[in-house]
Order: sequence, then structure tokens, then C-alpha cells
Amino acid sequence: MARKRVSQGRTQNPPAVRRFKPSFRWKGVELEPYKLAAHRAGEFQGASRQVLIGRLGEQVKFHVRYFELNAGGFTSLERHHHAHVVIGLRGRGRVRVANRKFELGPMDTIYIAPDQPHQLRASGAEPFGFFCIVDAKRDRPRPVKS
Repeated sequence: MARKRVSQGRTQNPPAVRRFKPSFRWKGVELEPYKLAAHRAGEFQGASRQVLIGRLGEQVKFHVRYFELNAGGFTSLERHHHAHVVIGLRGRGRVRVANRKFELGPMDTIYIAPDQPHQLRASGAEPFGFFCIVDAKRDRPRPVKS
């Protein structure tokens, strides 16, 4: 990738375009498992992710990721020291934040503050897809007992 110099001695990457495909995939972006290993059996199910911004040396202090939960799928119940912004893109989901539950649909947005236990679940018959924006430098998830 070509880089160009800017005046303060920092390099700047050219624009990073991720082309959307109707299959809710992005051209040239790897489809990854949600996690490589569970803290305990049954912790999550039917989840995948794609890192759209933050994996190729972009000079940002955040990462933009797309997660998809199959019908009946869910993420880990966990907490972190960093905040999350979640934006629904397709389907319907239920978000647990601490002891509260919220329904999310396309373009609904929720802020999850640092150290709040949280979990996302697909709540319909179709996949629930959402963007998740987090700090580029972040701590590892800590499991929460339900």
C-alpha cells in the first residue's frame, strides 16, 4: 500500500474502502469466528465478526467491527474497561446491559458504558447483524456469571 507523508512527520494511509456485498459481507474483509475459545462451555453460539476498520494500520483510535448472530445466536456475557457503541444493521436483537434488556432493530443505537456487563442475542427468525465500535486499545473481556 502506498503511503504519503504529511507535514508533522506522520504517515497517512490512503482511503480504506470496504465495499458492501448484499450477503452482509464486505469485499476483501475476512469473516472470522466471534472468538477463538470460550471461557466456559456454552458461553456463546452462532456468532461471527468482520473487522472493517482497524486491522490494516489505519490511524484511528477506534475499531469498527460488524458482528452477526445467527437465529438463536448470542455473544458472551462479559464486561470490559472500555465502552461500546452498538448500531443494529439487520434483523432484531436483544441487548442485556447490567440487569436491563433492550430490543434493537436496524439503525437502533445503544451505548454500553465501561464495566457494564453485557450480552447480545438474536431475537428473531433471521440473523441479527450489528456494528460495534470500540477503542483500538482495549482490555480483554472478563466473563460475568449470569
